[in-house]
Amino acid sequence: MGRLFKTYLSGNVLYTCSQCSTHLALHNQLISTSFHGRTGRAYLFSKVANVALGPLEERIFTTGLHSVCDIYCICCHSNVGWYYKEVPPCCIKVRQQHSYFMFLQAYEESQKYKEGKFIVEKALMRKSTMEISEDS
Repeated sequence: MGRLFKTYLSGNVLYTCSQCSTHLALHNQLISTSFHGRTGRAYLFSKVANVALGPLEERIFTTGLHSVCDIYCICCHSNVGWYYKEVPPCCIKVRQQHSYFMFLQAYEESQKYKEGKFIVEKALMRKSTMEISEDS
């Protein structure tokens, strides 16, 4: 399979995979804590590390239709959330299904801010706080 290369994040507060403690994100990459996922509360991050993207899917959320990819920890392969896929306007495909049109991007203009961002479910991660000592 090959050698696994993990990124180790450094910061006072970071978020890790709940299964294997692989680093996922730094606290300063956290945008919002007011999202909901399959397991309950979820956090929106601008960037995450050590995840692999699953296949692109169209999902209907309470905020509308979005193109998303599930994200998986690269170490233990646990599903930790999803990625809001950003689709360039030139690549937008429209298809008719059951007499309505589906767009492969954030459907509502007010939801565009999510594109290119990551949702990590709170139940699938741990928050770690690193104390920096001044005794060096």
